[in-house]
Amino acid sequence: MNTFKLHTLESAPAGALPILEAANKGLGFIPNLYAHLAEAPNALSAYKQLGALLEQSALTPEEQQIVLISASIENRCEYCVAAHSFLARNLVKVDSQRVDALRAESCLQDQKLNTLVAFTRAVVRERGWVVGGQELNDFYAAGYTQQNALEVVLGVTMKTLSNYTNNLIDTPLDATFASEAWQAADDYACSVMAA
Repeated sequence: MNTFKLHTLESAPAGALPILEAANKGLGFIPNLYAHLAEAPNALSAYKQLGALLEQSALTPEEQQIVLISASIENRCEYCVAAHSFLARNLVKVDSQRVDALRAESCLQDQKLNTLVAFTRAVVRERGWVVGGQELNDFYAAGYTQQNALEVVLGVTMKTLSNYTNNLIDTPLDATFASEAWQAADDYACSVMAA
């Protein structure tokens, strides 16, 4: 049973209010992840700051969403897969077929992006121990750089905070994201071959 509080603007600790107010103004609602993270204002702030830093990375907005969705799939975070699928389609304008393939854990029609998915999932699965591994070699062969590799780690860090929070708390899916509801599959069907 979830005993964690879903904070509102009235109940949230003062340190969380600026972020909750900004979310409410910008989105028209406070996402349930934020409402839970508000219990620890520093955790909410860290999540927002990590997101802002990722947005400043050399990864394109589409690649950023692919990293965030891929990490969330690997961590089996149904809330974040739904939320970032919504953001990818509606805010970033990622091709809908690409989002569908990613969510279905099947190969994308773009080999470079497949290597990004495989590398991101390997970083999560192997807890970063991917040096010398095929996924890292393929990542570089696809044209990604060491900077990009560290930016993937930044995205994984952001999603580790939210994915683990959602998994711990069993965050209820917001109505806004309900059309993107997702359930974890048993295995991953796409295997990326060396370029």
